[in-house]
Amino acid sequence: MIMTTKKILVTCALPYANGSLHIGHILEHIQADIWVRYQRMQGHQVYFICADDAHGTAIMLKAQKLNINPEKMITQIQLEHERDCYAFSISYDNYHSTHSKETHELLNMIYFRLKKMGFIKCKSVSQLYDSEKQMFLPDRFVKGTCPKCTASKQYGDNCEICGTIYTPLDLIHPKSVLSNTTPIVKQSKHLFFDLPIFTNMLKTWIHSSALQKEVINKIEEWFKLGLKQWNISRDAPYFGFKIPNTTDKYFYVWMDAPIGYMGTFKNLCNKNNNISFQDFWHPDSTTELYQFIGKDIIYFHCLFWPAILQGSNFRKPTNIIVHGHVTINGAKISKSKGTVIHIQTYLSHLHSDYLRYYYATKLSSRINDIDLNLTDFTNKVNADIINKILNLASRNAKFISQYNNGQLSNKLENPGLYEKFANSRHMIEELFNKRDFNAAIKKIMKLADEANQYIDKLAPWHIANKNNQKDKILSIYSMGIQLFRILMIYLKPVLPKLAKYSENFLNTDLTWDSIMTPLLNHRINQFNTVFYRINSKQISCIKNESKLNND
Repeated sequence: MIMTTKKILVTCALPYANGSLHIGHILEHIQADIWVRYQRMQGHQVYFICADDAHGTAIMLKAQKLNINPEKMITQIQLEHERDCYAFSISYDNYHSTHSKETHELLNMIYFRLKKMGFIKCKSVSQLYDSEKQMFLPDRFVKGTCPKCTASKQYGDNCEICGTIYTPLDLIHPKSVLSNTTPIVKQSKHLFFDLPIFTNMLKTWIHSSALQKEVINKIEEWFKLGLKQWNISRDAPYFGFKIPNTTDKYFYVWMDAPIGYMGTFKNLCNKNNNISFQDFWHPDSTTELYQFIGKDIIYFHCLFWPAILQGSNFRKPTNIIVHGHVTINGAKISKSKGTVIHIQTYLSHLHSDYLRYYYATKLSSRINDIDLNLTDFTNKVNADIINKILNLASRNAKFISQYNNGQLSNKLENPGLYEKFANSRHMIEELFNKRDFNAAIKKIMKLADEANQYIDKLAPWHIANKNNQKDKILSIYSMGIQLFRILMIYLKPVLPKLAKYSENFLNTDLTWDSIMTPLLNHRINQFNTVFYRINSKQISCIKNESKLNND
């Protein structure tokens, strides 16, 4: 069967450039990277991009606190974010920033197109104003009680408890996060994107196989409440792009952040003349666009973003893939509460492939929260990666290296078993394609159990006591290596560093289209232990940062 090669652009939500990444942030990058690596193994042409979300009041105020200019701060944080992502083997083709020439140019283009079409409205609005700090308060700098469910300590844009979207003026008993004072109400003229005019288009689009069922259900609730015009401007002082033909207005960070996807891809096109921007963003594009996001930003990505693209004559995403949040031992990740594990803390004690694997065992096509239970994490990594996968390679490679100079048998001891392992690719392909990684891992580990049971049942170490049985012994041990190779091909998108080591050990590339062809009469290299069991001391060091009391 001849497979059609697809051209795919994949994005992750942009990390905010005001702090370090933690293990909750990296979930999305890992999820997207596993899918991207799988698609590349299938021969598709995939461009994978991300960038730092580098604008907003929060960045301006943090830079002031650090006594450096915002540009210097966001540059430093971007380098840190890139370092952390690449340490987890996230295979980005480009990592950029929304504070870029490309994003600025596209933002202005889109703004003028929307304005020309009559989708930008100007009106005077009431806003909360901090008299002590002498500034209008952005949504995230106001806290109060949710007007719908009465949950306390909620930000001024949406409730984290019930998901309601509102304005800071809707909050009950609002307080300024900056001064802890009660803000006053002042008038200011602002620019609004006319989201309601796109209601019918959006109702059709959300049912075009672009969204998960849970996301559609949530958006239907917002349709019932009625979509509202969206304020895309902010008053000075503000760190961001100034709105053309204004003196003190800036584009709201949520206006330029998604356009940062386009700007980042444009930057990649500028670096590589063989990539066409129009191929991926023209409204009639036949390429595919997949965007991975967290469930807390559904409203922006599944309503505002496709409406802006429609209104400015660009294509909409093929699919927006939403994931849940990460908890640690059942507790919500919170910097203020100390329940957080930063990327660098994790990496100083544990291998990046281990967390990639654990997340893969939890990730599905549904929007479920994922709990990083450190005891379960330890047991799963030790049992699956060390005891099943690597033990399979180690126990079989030793004999082949010592008694046959690393040369595998010229025949399969059990062709039927090999065929069963190889034919499992059809189900595993389907699961990877649908992003049901947890189900794929279960299938792969079931095969790993079967491979180890095969070796245990034939017990070639007992045959060694008999004369003239070297060929039989070699064929059994070689069969173990053949099965290990197939398992590592399946696990390559999940465990890129272990896959790279395995390629060196097996002396061959792990490619999907080579699954049906065994390594007969093939020389392998010596197996060395480079991945180790997780121990209690490593976990204790991790727990010390997370400061959790509910282990």
